[in-house]
Amino acid sequence: MSQAKVEKYKKEKANRKKVLAQNKAKRLAGRICAWVILAAVAGWAGYSGYRYYESKKPAETFYADLSPVSDYLNALNTEAE
Repeated sequence: MSQAKVEKYKKEKANRKKVLAQNKAKRLAGRICAWVILAAVAGWAGYSGYRYYESKKPAETFYADLSPVSDYLNALNTEAE
């Protein structure tokens, strides 16, 4: 083995823990970014689906016959006069 190869091996061995820690940190950062992107896409899809569902839902309309209330109020007005 030549002296250059020996020196290279010693440098690699000396920095092995540092290089492994950097690789581990990069993998962790990549996983975190992937999860954040996945959560954002899932949230967007859920929100869009909910908006689509709500837009297709028929509007509820209530009809009430208020003539008895009007009659009662008219009766109160006539008694007051």
